[in-house]
Amino acid sequence: MSSPAPDTPSDRDGARSRMTSPAREYEMFEDEGAILGDNPEEEEDDGEELFNDNMEADYRPMPALDRYDAEDLDDDDYDPMSIQDRAAAEQELRRRDRDEGRTRRDDRDLLYDESDEESTGAPRAKRRRAAEKAALGTDEQVEEGIESIENLEDTKGYTTKEWVSMLGPRTEIANRFKNFLRTYTNSKGQFVYKERIRRMCEHNQASFHVEFDVLARREQVLAYFLPEAPFQMLQIFDEVAKDIVLQIFPSYERVTSEIHVRISDLPLIEELRTFRKLHLNQLVRTVGVITATTGVLPQLSVVKYDCNRCGYILGPFVQSQNSEVKPGSCPECQSAGPFMVNMEQTVYRNYQKVTLQESPGRIPAGRIPRSKEVVLLADLCDRAKPGDEVDLTGIYTNNYDGSLNTEQGFPVFATVIIANYIVVKDCKHIVDSLTDEDVATIIKLSKDPRIGERIVQSIAPSIFGHDYIKRGLALALFGGEPKNPGEKHKLRGDINVLICGDPGTAKSQFLKYTEKIAPRAIFTTGQGASAVGLTAYVRKNPTTRDWTLEAGALVLADRGVCLIDEFDKMNDQDRTSIHEAMEQQSISISKAGIVTSLHARCSIIAAANPIGGRYDASLTFTENVNLSEPILSRFDVLCVVRDEADPMQDAHLAKFVVSSHIRHHPTQSGVTLEDNNAPDPDFILPQDMLKKYIVYSRENVHPKLQNMDQDKVAKMYSQLRQESLATGSLPITVRHIESVIRMSEAHARMHLRAQVSEEDVNMAIRTMLESFVETQKYSVMRAMRQTFQKYLSYKKDHSELLYYILRQLTMDQLAYMRGLHNHSQPTIEISERDLLERARQINISDLKPFYDSRIFKMNSFSYDAKRKVIVHVLPDTPTSATA
Repeated sequence: MSSPAPDTPSDRDGARSRMTSPAREYEMFEDEGAILGDNPEEEEDDGEELFNDNMEADYRPMPALDRYDAEDLDDDDYDPMSIQDRAAAEQELRRRDRDEGRTRRDDRDLLYDESDEESTGAPRAKRRRAAEKAALGTDEQVEEGIESIENLEDTKGYTTKEWVSMLGPRTEIANRFKNFLRTYTNSKGQFVYKERIRRMCEHNQASFHVEFDVLARREQVLAYFLPEAPFQMLQIFDEVAKDIVLQIFPSYERVTSEIHVRISDLPLIEELRTFRKLHLNQLVRTVGVITATTGVLPQLSVVKYDCNRCGYILGPFVQSQNSEVKPGSCPECQSAGPFMVNMEQTVYRNYQKVTLQESPGRIPAGRIPRSKEVVLLADLCDRAKPGDEVDLTGIYTNNYDGSLNTEQGFPVFATVIIANYIVVKDCKHIVDSLTDEDVATIIKLSKDPRIGERIVQSIAPSIFGHDYIKRGLALALFGGEPKNPGEKHKLRGDINVLICGDPGTAKSQFLKYTEKIAPRAIFTTGQGASAVGLTAYVRKNPTTRDWTLEAGALVLADRGVCLIDEFDKMNDQDRTSIHEAMEQQSISISKAGIVTSLHARCSIIAAANPIGGRYDASLTFTENVNLSEPILSRFDVLCVVRDEADPMQDAHLAKFVVSSHIRHHPTQSGVTLEDNNAPDPDFILPQDMLKKYIVYSRENVHPKLQNMDQDKVAKMYSQLRQESLATGSLPITVRHIESVIRMSEAHARMHLRAQVSEEDVNMAIRTMLESFVETQKYSVMRAMRQTFQKYLSYKKDHSELLYYILRQLTMDQLAYMRGLHNHSQPTIEISERDLLERARQINISDLKPFYDSRIFKMNSFSYDAKRKVIVHVLPDTPTSATA
């Protein structure tokens, strides 16, 4: 028969004093706390009642617990210690524990700490029962995640997503990430992420980025979990980041309710077409071009409902990306609805969907480009516009679409990428990514007095000759300065170039090269481009059924270069659609009730073939090309390429092409060849440095017109107008004055100059005149070269000018000899007197430096001082070999 329960607290205490086991002492402390009312709410939760019917079960004998280990008992007597000695001893113990990294609790907390319950989530009664089961040997599986986890990467058989969702691992991940953000320093000892968070708050932003490689070096486990369970990990990261921000700036929640951690520099870049089931719900990184965007819409984040019957507010319900969470019944009146969304207390976030398409250079041969829907949330909205090339990090996940199942006939999921981090690869991004060493190299290069010539030679170095076209492309890549005084009259700064000439003269290769070197370029062909494909087209959105605008090539190339090959193959109707884009740099749309204007601030570089396939030098430019005068007047630089039979040039071109093929052959890697025709490798800039130089100058250098020689430009313009009327070739308009100004600014930008100098103006006038003279009939061209000789010879090397004259004399002599003797000779002799007479016309009287120059010897010329003749050895021909 059980003993009667004590009726009074004193009797009960007496009974408990007879228990000697540690388990009984632990229980005594817990029960005393409950009686004193330390935590009445927890008493209700646990359902503990001291005065219940079965309270005598608390006093049942338990041999496994009601004993002490003999070796742990200390029966020795001790001398009494004074209060001062005890305080000194405790202070010494506290100091030792602090040095060793241990923490001490007060005496009353030695057996129980409230923080234990908060961190583990296990009620006291449950922990007591677990201790009893362990002592009796009937221990069941202890709940995971109660204590601090040292070996976090050991998932104990759980999947990564299940493991990081548990309370213990989740808390450990949060603590490690918080420690990482607080304590990580770079090589200079600066707190990187604390500074980044402070800078984010200064600009009232809601996100900052963390480099994946840095996280992997410092916290390998977090970097291992992150790609496998991105939703759960990023949620933990965001909560930790918000805690840190609110500790530094307690009132920052007024600015934004959410702080987001963006993951950058993920090491593996996937192609859009390689995404498979393996990548589902993984953190991925890809690159592509934005082709279409929707508007920014509000998306439900945390929603509350109003009960229509009793007015009770239900919620909050956190909405997921895939499904809608709705209440079942009202807890106040138990009705099943209807419920209305409470607009005031519901939390929204920004939502935008964009279409990401594969970059043109990454599409395999013979395939069409693939595209993928990307969801931008919160502050990522409107980060990118159509035409931008982006580097995107996000979560590749599925999105249930009922219409797909209807069409396919079996369960199919549509896939989307929920963006986490997005970088637009524009000029600003490239400039920001330049290192201090790159900037120092660029500034050092700009101090070189021949940097202009070096840049021109570095444009398409694998194409022989054509310096005039290369100069025009270089000016177009650097560009002038746009002007808009008073926001009323806009003047473009971009330079348009037209390359026209015979087939086989590398016109398309120049365009392809420009596509690679320009920071932003769109390539299209005249045959494959329509008017709406170049400007913009209107289509009906399949989801909203509204009419929307889709950008064409010129809009996608905004602040870049639009390259149009086979320009002459375009229809006249399609060609007139780019009139406005070439001068006003905008595209006006008035279709399907949409009346708007789009930006098309881009340089247009076009290539065209003459009528009949070959350029006829006896006709004017307008007679050779099937282009109207309005279009021609909008091009700043016109480059005419003629494929003339020239033994010297043809021999050099053949040697250059063969040596180029040998040099770049796979089996010749690392082999250096001696090639007199190849340009000096030290003189040419590396292509990656040239691209950085162009982008840096476009972003940082804005030349001003102050000391420009206005009289020189006015005189040149009036002369050109007279010549244009007399010859009836290319019409000269006021646009050509603006072209000279734009080219002057572009040439100043090449040298990183803040002011346009006289040298820049002279070079622009020379380019303009070369463009005009090249478009004349052959009979007029010589006379015009004589008229504008002082402009055309500006900054040209005397050796180059003399070589041009000597080449003309050689060609004339060759034609005369072949017509007279009707057979080929191995050598041609030109009298020095003829060359000197022509040289004096351009104020050159000393020919000795020319005879010693590289260009003279390289082209198989030699000077016979005794006979005062110049001897040219013709390349071997079958006729001369058999003679």
